[in-house]
Amino acid sequence: MTPTVAIIGMPNVGKSSLFNRMVGRREAIVDDIGGVTRDRIYGEVEWNGKTFTLIDTGGFVPHKAQPMEQAVRQQAEIAMDEATLILFMVDVTAGITADVKELATLLRPQAQKVFLVVNKVDNHQRMLQGAEFYALGFQAVFFISAANGQGTGDLLDAITERLPAVGPPTPATDLPIVAIVGQPNVGKSSLLNVLLGEHRAVVTDIAGTTRDVLRCHYKKFNKEFILLDTAGLRKKSKVYDQLEFYSVIRAIKAIDEADVCVLLVDARHPMQKQDLHILGLIERKRKGAIIAVNKWDLIPHETNTMKYLEEEIRQRIAPFSDIPIVFISALQKQRIYKLTELILSVYKNRRRYVDDKQLTETLLKATAEHPHPAVGGRPLRFFKAEQYRTNPPAFRLFTNRPDEVAPNYRGWLEKRIRENFDFQGVPIKITFAKK
Repeated sequence: MTPTVAIIGMPNVGKSSLFNRMVGRREAIVDDIGGVTRDRIYGEVEWNGKTFTLIDTGGFVPHKAQPMEQAVRQQAEIAMDEATLILFMVDVTAGITADVKELATLLRPQAQKVFLVVNKVDNHQRMLQGAEFYALGFQAVFFISAANGQGTGDLLDAITERLPAVGPPTPATDLPIVAIVGQPNVGKSSLLNVLLGEHRAVVTDIAGTTRDVLRCHYKKFNKEFILLDTAGLRKKSKVYDQLEFYSVIRAIKAIDEADVCVLLVDARHPMQKQDLHILGLIERKRKGAIIAVNKWDLIPHETNTMKYLEEEIRQRIAPFSDIPIVFISALQKQRIYKLTELILSVYKNRRRYVDDKQLTETLLKATAEHPHPAVGGRPLRFFKAEQYRTNPPAFRLFTNRPDEVAPNYRGWLEKRIRENFDFQGVPIKITFAKK
């Protein structure tokens, strides 16, 4: 299971800048105004042969009564509990403030998994200023500049040295592992109960989460797989603003283990921002994906209602166009059998292997009919193709100039592969090599 690293700190200390630097792309919004990050942002980081999930939390503001600040504080506290490592980020120009001291006090019981990261250290004078932060009592202290990258390589080295090479072992099985993921209160527990034919999960109108993934064995109608459910119930006083963050944490852990992920959404308001976040995470982790639109029985049915809603969903999830969408009702047991068929179909697609000769013939014909635009007046030619991995599928195309293949042409080639071979619901990877 992929380890999780959370960035914790006051507003405007540079958490999002560090996140963008480590993930390698500009995903988090960066602004000089404190408190810009409201939603949790998460991404995959690869370094020294290890991979971890990085979470950028909102700024931690002690003793604030406003609902937004309270929610951000709760989310930061959840990250502290859930993360494998915590990056406690401070601003060298601000020094040790009362708020920094309070957050340090909260983190001190978990000091063994805390890295104190002193940001904006971009000259010798600030390095001297930063020495005062040793007084906070954390052993692992790093001086960096997230803006220019100074010291971030050493920080990544230390993170990956501390992280395990692999996650904790999961029970060995040759069966497909299927994760039911989605926002709270979309019907994950109801779906689990319908699939299993018994009440294994608590179902309530109160949205909630659980700290442990519920693991069940499905064996019906000549179909068999392992189900992971992330839904559950917490005391009402523990629900509210931190729910969204818990759903992300639970989704991350379940997705890591799964072969196929069923993203369950509410038919009354499908594919909200958080749904798209989870779908993006499924794609980045290269897992099979199915979108199950639940509570279909609550939607007034008119001519082509399902068709129009599916078109709307596909517009929202673009460019993830080749994902099966099924409209279900866990309450009325509508299309549940179709969902199980799709699960096994996507699982099979994830392990699909295409013969190299057939793949080469298909792609050479496509590139001959639609050649890559010349670069610098020189043509770009393709010679052969191979599938070098399954589960998830990955392809290599040999060309005379692999570094000059345009990104949109890569997307066009992926579309040709999907048109000729069944990889529905499965992310595929295409790389280019020198011939």
